[in-house]
Amino acid sequence: MRIALIALGGSLGAVLRYLVSGVAQQVSRSSSFPIGTLVVNVIGCFTIGFLAELAENHGLFTANSRMFVFVGILGGFTTFSAFGNETINLFRQTENLSAIANIAGHVVLCLGAVWVGRAVAYMIWR
Repeated sequence: MRIALIALGGSLGAVLRYLVSGVAQQVSRSSSFPIGTLVVNVIGCFTIGFLAELAENHGLFTANSRMFVFVGILGGFTTFSAFGNETINLFRQTENLSAIANIAGHVVLCLGAVWVGRAVAYMIWR
């Protein structure tokens, strides 16, 4: 049952990733900087921070719903594998400044988004 929930959630997350990333990339009009991946990772990190706070401190998720949402949907949605590949590609294309900006943006913004997500969930759910 859990495998099926993860597979279903993962397919939904992957489709959402494709759509959100594509829209963000198109809106940015950048052909070289992977802004779509950055946007998806920030959204995914905020969401996992928000939901983790609710799960850990308020017990809002059953084991199965946690598998579906955290492992399935968010696992399919967040794109750190794409982040790694795109960053290496920027370095290989000697776009070193863009590669470093991509790394810094992902680390700072995504870790910050997890922290803010948890803080927002804490404030809402007190």
